[in-house]
Amino acid sequence: MKVSLFITCLVDMFYADAGKDMVEVLERQGCELSFPKGQVCCGQPAYNSGYVENSKSAMKNMIKTFDGAEFVVTPSGSCATMFKMYPEVFKDDPQWRTKAQELADKTYEFTEFLVDVLKVENVGAKLSGKATYHPSCHMTRLLGVKEAPKKLLEQVEGLEMVPLPNAHNCCGFGGTFSVKMGDISEQMVDEKVNSAIETEADYLIGADCGCLMNIGGRAERTGKPIRVMHIAQVLNSHE
Repeated sequence: MKVSLFITCLVDMFYADAGKDMVEVLERQGCELSFPKGQVCCGQPAYNSGYVENSKSAMKNMIKTFDGAEFVVTPSGSCATMFKMYPEVFKDDPQWRTKAQELADKTYEFTEFLVDVLKVENVGAKLSGKATYHPSCHMTRLLGVKEAPKKLLEQVEGLEMVPLPNAHNCCGFGGTFSVKMGDISEQMVDEKVNSAIETEADYLIGADCGCLMNIGGRAERTGKPIRVMHIAQVLNSHE
């Protein structure tokens, strides 16, 4: 099965290990991977800030970059959601509408691809300790991927999963929201960090690096004892 990797800006700049771990997990499942070098930002920051027309050039670049791909897989529910929104953005543009739909139809978030396409729930991961899972807003509410991460984490040998209180509350990142509404964002992430600490978990696991950067950064600055991990890192663990 041929898979084209959409690595995303945050993974490329801040969480390279999560990208590498995703690659190794997919390779063990027999996937033939490629990394189209033309990929850049998916356009989400500009789009979510209301600059729809300005975001289209980045979107068109991504459509062209992944043209011909069999599957597109990304370690981000948020960025996968953006690809799924391309057909709506180009609904009045006959030249790009069909191509946008083709990209949307073949794009999958990493855990969604493992469970729903490859039909794999146990990837042979091992990690000792107690963990809780943060379901990101875009991934659950817009993309609709809710159960795949849980199914995969339940099969990690040595890992005890515990529920996160108020799990579906936003962590306060929200892309540019955390910049424009910093005071409100701070209160939201404090609530998320405190909920994680309440579980007495060793790890907080998520599938979106924006959330993990926000939660992990706040936990570190406030001295809270919890390790934040992308789910790809967990699924590639052999401790």
